[in-house]
Amino acid sequence: MFPKHTFPLFLAMAGLGFAAEPSLPEPSQLPVHPELPDLLTSQDGKRVETKEQWTTGRAPELRRLLLNYEYGVLPAKPEQFESKVLRVDKNAFGGKATLKELEIRCTKPDARVHLMVVVPNKAGKPAACFLGMNFNGNYALVNDPLVQMPFNWTPPPAGSPEVVRGKEVESWNIEKTIDRGYAVATFYSGDVLLDKAEVAREKLKQFVPPGKSADDADAPATIGTWSWGFSRVIDYLVTDADIDGKRIAVVGHSRNGKTALLAAAMDTRVALAIPSQAGCGGSAPCRMVPELAAPQGTNGRPTAETVAVINKNFPHWFCANFKAFNTAVDKLPFDQHALVALCAPRPVLFSTAAEDLWANPSGQFDMLCAADPVYRLVSGDGIATKTFPEIGKLIDSRLGYFMRPGKHSMSGVDWSAWLDYADKWLK
Repeated sequence: MFPKHTFPLFLAMAGLGFAAEPSLPEPSQLPVHPELPDLLTSQDGKRVETKEQWTTGRAPELRRLLLNYEYGVLPAKPEQFESKVLRVDKNAFGGKATLKELEIRCTKPDARVHLMVVVPNKAGKPAACFLGMNFNGNYALVNDPLVQMPFNWTPPPAGSPEVVRGKEVESWNIEKTIDRGYAVATFYSGDVLLDKAEVAREKLKQFVPPGKSADDADAPATIGTWSWGFSRVIDYLVTDADIDGKRIAVVGHSRNGKTALLAAAMDTRVALAIPSQAGCGGSAPCRMVPELAAPQGTNGRPTAETVAVINKNFPHWFCANFKAFNTAVDKLPFDQHALVALCAPRPVLFSTAAEDLWANPSGQFDMLCAADPVYRLVSGDGIATKTFPEIGKLIDSRLGYFMRPGKHSMSGVDWSAWLDYADKWLK
């Protein structure tokens, strides 16, 4: 049997629609706004001067704008939510941890998620927890022959599922995280929605909330639906006696980093967010300095990914409205600094790599600086410096930044910085 869970109402916007709100203008009707929109000036021109005005007025307005014009409305909370423990290993990692595998089932909309939770045995419980979505299934993150493959497993290029088992151990560094006293919870993105355009478009029809249509320009899209998956896993984690539900940090790399940041912005139960090299549509700006957005070299490719490029390569990630800004990003009534600001006062660390120019490391830093005024209004502090930091230096302020040497990947160097940051803000 699957135990059923009921949950209190949260301030979080996860799973809520906006059917009762007046309609927003079509993208073509929006005014041109070349500079970054001022986060502390609402759409009607009124200045936001207090924390209450931000929380009750401007923040809900920005959430609605982001969902309408970029991510699509989020699916509704499921009518039924059930979880079932599949396996418990109390001697994982040589006795350091307890590893649990669970199945989470949601109904209307339907989803079946395989969740792996690893909790340190010696740490004080309940433990703070890193929650992340992975690319290939939980079994790729550990050298454990008993951890299940994903429910929606697709054959890797080599053909055998076993070639993937344990291949992401170094990327995820779960043992290091356990040694530092943190739990880890992780699930496969494909359990919510496979990252294949045609498959995703069909499956997304099941996630359209009441009062909406799959043909709407702001209908649910992939990244928003993945973020809905984060919230459903949090629904379980806050009931797990081994996990401190008030100390959940979301983490993700690349497109999963975009998703983690969106999940934090929409779900206030997230205590800390670490998007890794999330780039365009996540932690990097849509409005870009000309030298980054202009074609470079003989291949005609920009230095950093643009709205037009990401919508062309991944048409299912964002809602139809977002494509209207491919050649008109200056009409967006927000930029990605708004996504950061919606996390205030919770700590946010942007993690980048020096050679990953496609993810626009300097632009990501600019977004933190642009969100700083909101953080100072809401919490009294923000980013510690407006000077771009040197490689390898962790800026561990409430709005934090870290850039390591190297390219687009997730590594032990990253996790060491992330754990140091969490030690300051989650303990």
